[in-house]
Parts: sequence; structure tokens; C-alpha cells
Amino acid sequence: MTAPKRIPRQPRPERLTTSLPVPSPEAHQANATQLALGLSEEKGPRFSATLPDAGSSLPVPDVWIRLAPAVPTDAYETYWRFAAERQAVFFRRLSKASPPWTADPILERYKFTNAYRASDRVSQFLIRRVIYAGDHDAKETFFRLLFFKLFNKLETWQLVEGQLGTVSWRDYSFRHYDRILTAAMARGTRIYSAAYIMPSGRLAGAVEPTKHRFHLRLLEQMMRDDVPGRLSAMRTMREAFALLRSYSSIGDFLAYQFVTDVNYSELTSFSEFEFVQPGPGALDGIRKCFASLGGLSEAEIIRFMADRQEAEFDRLGLRFQTLWGRRLQLIDCQNLFCEVGKYSRVRHPDIAGVSDRKRIKQHFAPKGDALVVWYPPKWHINELIAANPTSDKPRTAIPDGLRP
Repeated sequence: MTAPKRIPRQPRPERLTTSLPVPSPEAHQANATQLALGLSEEKGPRFSATLPDAGSSLPVPDVWIRLAPAVPTDAYETYWRFAAERQAVFFRRLSKASPPWTADPILERYKFTNAYRASDRVSQFLIRRVIYAGDHDAKETFFRLLFFKLFNKLETWQLVEGQLGTVSWRDYSFRHYDRILTAAMARGTRIYSAAYIMPSGRLAGAVEPTKHRFHLRLLEQMMRDDVPGRLSAMRTMREAFALLRSYSSIGDFLAYQFVTDVNYSELTSFSEFEFVQPGPGALDGIRKCFASLGGLSEAEIIRFMADRQEAEFDRLGLRFQTLWGRRLQLIDCQNLFCEVGKYSRVRHPDIAGVSDRKRIKQHFAPKGDALVVWYPPKWHINELIAANPTSDKPRTAIPDGLRP
């Protein structure tokens, strides 16, 4: 007897967010945990199959389905309010308004990154002084970029550049770079940024005695492997991420950060809506914003936020000023989860995340220099800035939802 034909498994789709319904004002009750951002009862599951009638010889379909909606917490609305107010602070500073730039005591007291990653001080230095200020040859651009990012510290770049004149693969010498960095450490100078941990590792079974020597050797290996040329030939950010991820000590978080930085240059032209890899801070923020993910992955939650940004700002009556027309990208929504995770330690101390941190360590200290921004030319934003340096007027009021 011929076996009954089995219904094939449906492939897991890459994007699910476009099918999620817009929550009605009636559905958004005072307790945000009751708001279903996933699949409504009226519409049923996004993927389903008709079960066979009783007595049928057909097997039960082997179909992957999602039944539960994602359930937000009070921190979900804080995510959008934080994004809008943090971006407003950015434009107030850009307009040369006098501090304080916000009435929110948490934002005023503690240090948070910008709503857009490319607007941050380190990213701006990378774009202006590292990527586009030197030789535009692919190898030279990549060498400068990765050398800067391995340490991620402006002062380290300035130290090496000041002593060597230029940071260049063409003139690179392990001995010279090692001498400068070793001497700096002997003076008690920190050569690595505290923004995130840079682990050490080994190459070809050899262990360097210091972390900075390992990273110099790692960069040498990537140059010998023609990583710049291989990246330029790739069509997707996911491919480029996998290439960087294959190197010793570079995990998911660093590979995603590095590929985003490479994409600021002319080496690649990936869409920032193509791929996202949540970092530890973002995972913490996601858990604070959602009591349940309803079967969605963290990456899909980030994509949901990116897709829903205009609708959620409108629903909450928030005026969000984009980056001269550029929407929040996946990397920005990922970073916002990280910052809202920190912000919620004070704003929502009762909501637990992945980490057990209770305090925000870094306090905000305004710098005297005026805020000037410049973005990758391929974004076509710089000409808009020249025509309209600031499109947001300073405000003194703060939305009620941001008050502690």
C-alpha cells in the first residue's frame, strides 16, 4: 500500500512584521502588558493549515506556526518616548541652544548614545577622520577602519597618527605600532574604549603576550586574506557579517558592529534594513520592553520596531525628527533597546531584564565644543544639512510619559 503523501513543512519566513495589526486606541489600555502586538484573535495565526477530517488517512500536517502574540510592558512606550526625546536633544544641541537640552532628569543626568548610531561622537570621528580623510583605496580604508575599531578610542588613534604621521597599511610596521601602544600602556594610558569588551585570542596556535599585539596580528591576518576585496565583492550584509565572524575573538556582537562600520565606507553598499544581530545590551532592553516575545526572535522584534516606527510615534502623539529623512535603521533600533535597557534601570526599576544591573554608571558631562555632524556621502544627507542645519526648534516641555 502506498504511504500517504506528507504535506511539506512550510519554510520559516524572514520577515513577519508586515502582517502584524496596528493596535487600536481601545486595545491600548492603561496596563500595557495587555496590548497584543502580535497576532490578533480575530485574524488567527499567521501560518496555519486545515486539519484532516476525522478518519482521514492523511497525517497531521507538519507545519510551523506561531499562536501567541508578543506582550509589551510599560517600558515599550518608554522606548518610543526615549527615542523621540533623545533625538530632540540632538537637534537642540545642533541648533546651538544653551543647556539644559531636556527637562527629563534621567536624560539630563546620565549619558546615553544618540537615537541614530552614526550621530554618536565615536562614529562621527570614524566617518570624518578615519574613513573619508585618507587614501580611498579599499585596502587602506579597511586597514584604517579596523585599526580604529579594534581599539575604538579616539585618543589611541590620535596617539598613533601623531607619532607616525599617518595610519597606513602601505607603511605599516608591527614593531612601530607595538612600540607606541606598549609605551602608552606603560604610562598608565588606557588604549581600549570601555564601550564594549574587546577579547583577546590566538592565531595559528600562537598566543601573543598582550591583547594589543594579538589585535595587530589579527589585523595583519585579515589584510593578508584580502578581507577588503572579499567584502567589496559580497552582495549581502549577512555574508559580510559571516566573514568577519569567522576570525578569532570576533563574536556576533563585534562582527555586526564592524560590518556596520565597514558599510559607512565605499567598500560596501548594503541596506541597513537587511540584517540585524542583537547584542547583549539589546537583549536586556528587549526583555524589559516585552513580557513575552510570543514566539518571535529578538531579531524579529527589532525588525518589528523598525517597521512600526512611524505608526507608534503617531499613536503616542510624539514628534520624531528623522535624520533629514533617514528613518531609524535596524542598527539604530537595536542600539535604542540597549539604551532603553539602561534608562529603565531608573525609569522602571521594577522591570527585570537579562542583566541584574540596577544603576547607570556613566554621567553626562557636556563638552564645550559645538556639535557638528557629517555622514557618509552616499546617504546624501550632508547637502541637506548644509541647506537646513537644524529642522527642530528647541523645546522646554517634556512629554508626561518621560517624567520619572
